[in-house]
Amino acid sequence: MYALVETILLVFGLVALGYGAGAVRYLREDAGDALTEFAVGIALPLLLFRTMARADFHGAAPWAFWSVYFTAVVVAWATGHLVTTKLFGRERQAGVVGGVSAAFSNLVLLGIPFMLGVFGQEGFEILSLLVSVHLPIMILASIVQFRLFSPTLAGGGAIGAARDFVRQILSNPLIIGIAAGLLWRLSGFPLPPLASRFVDALADVAGPVALFAMGLGLRKFGISGNVKPGIALAVVKLGLMPAVALMAAWAVGLPPLTAKVAVAAAALPSGVNSYLIATQLGTGQALASNAMTIATASAVITTAFWIAVGQAVFG
Repeated sequence: MYALVETILLVFGLVALGYGAGAVRYLREDAGDALTEFAVGIALPLLLFRTMARADFHGAAPWAFWSVYFTAVVVAWATGHLVTTKLFGRERQAGVVGGVSAAFSNLVLLGIPFMLGVFGQEGFEILSLLVSVHLPIMILASIVQFRLFSPTLAGGGAIGAARDFVRQILSNPLIIGIAAGLLWRLSGFPLPPLASRFVDALADVAGPVALFAMGLGLRKFGISGNVKPGIALAVVKLGLMPAVALMAAWAVGLPPLTAKVAVAAAALPSGVNSYLIATQLGTGQALASNAMTIATASAVITTAFWIAVGQAVFG
């Protein structure tokens, strides 16, 4: 238990260190943008490439794993949308932001180093199976929501939505890293020693850099207005979503480690994607920013709780 608490404090401590560096103006906000670009554009894709090229995914039960996690996503997204529109009386476009904020876990910047620290390489390999489908599915769902609820994005119909989806997927460095790793694995060729050293050198810094960059980025978003809806969405994200994942994992009988990864992934706070979607829709920016910031700060406690519950239930 002590090791678990220490790991969680380390992970969120790096986030807090990045936030503090921005708060005291030791580093400028654009430094956070640059670090995020490096983490998402180079270090994390190489980490995913290395994992896909070398890992053994035997026994991970991907279809059951995916069904458990995305059941929790659907419940949290629908609840976040209803909380935003019905409880707080916001328009449907803001409801999209609320749904995304309640369901889009930060699986990359926070989730990857978190799973490595808590569950080790085997847990990270299981998470990689989720990352490989999470981005395409969530991006597609977001684009469909754009088309349904935003008058300014309603043109283009199904062809326009499909074009947007394909463009975003093919240009996403994380998807490229995953696909390249799988192709290299299928080739059967070993990675040349020098290339392997290059990949290892950059992949090994992905976690700490991603966490620090995330903290520095949170300083830029902050909390401003719409605090009560932000708190409500954070409760849905950190409370309801992992609870649904826990019940679903128990109901379908996932293997213990896979079940614990599913619950922990569902318990992660929302990331910057919700804010980016709010910006594109032109509404709900403060809502997304508040939900993300409040959830990330609260996750120090709630993730430890859900990991402990998962350990008690699944062993």
